[in-house]
Amino acid sequence: MSRRLGWFIAGGLLVALLLAGVVSNFASGSPDGLDATAREGCTFNADDEITGGTCMLQQEGEHQMGDSPLADYGVRGVDNSFLSTALAGTAGVLITFAVGAGAFWLVRRRDQKV
Repeated sequence: MSRRLGWFIAGGLLVALLLAGVVSNFASGSPDGLDATAREGCTFNADDEITGGTCMLQQEGEHQMGDSPLADYGVRGVDNSFLSTALAGTAGVLITFAVGAGAFWLVRRRDQKV
């Protein structure tokens, strides 16, 4: 790997870590497009509980990974919400980078054997 490519990858990783660790805490808490669509057709009370109507949200269930350490955009056991979100985002970037780098390393090794 050339030095220039290494600096490019390191810079991209740094930007991704800053976005995930800092900027993600300022993301909107409003429902995104999928959530807004899933809520269409239902009425809600002040506590955001469904009080009537028919919508996709009524079929919502618990996520299979809901008990995982990084569920709900945070780290379980960390009480500070800013820190919890920052740690979860940073861990997500590092895990994704490691899996991607590992996959590229395997593909590169296989190509060199041929």
